[in-house]
Amino acid sequence: MNTNKEIKSAGLKVTHARKTILKILETNKKTHLSADDINRILIKKNDEVGVATVYRVLNQFVDAGICIKHNFESGQAVFEIMPDHHHDHMVCMETGKVIEFEDDIIEERQHQLAKKNGYKIVDHSMVLFVEPIKK
Repeated sequence: MNTNKEIKSAGLKVTHARKTILKILETNKKTHLSADDINRILIKKNDEVGVATVYRVLNQFVDAGICIKHNFESGQAVFEIMPDHHHDHMVCMETGKVIEFEDDIIEERQHQLAKKNGYKIVDHSMVLFVEPIKK
């Protein structure tokens, strides 16, 4: 992981805020972070990057293709580093936990449906909203 190189290759100037936020996105065990999550991490580290800067940098990262912004109906956007491969998401309605998953059968079926209707898929996003099964 070379944050300076990643930031430069995205056409952005390397700044303390960009390096710090990118490092948080790349190393945090929670892979889908809100701007508020990142701000709380910065506060714990006694880092003086302001919350407005966090929002601005995240939007710059989205525009530059460094990360993806998701709106999972929680009312708060979350961000994840641009994945190396496609995956979909399940969101727990009780806890807000985001679970990434891959399923070749679902992917193939989506392509078949698009083709059947005269289209090809160029991009898609699938989010399943789930709740725990009560025993």
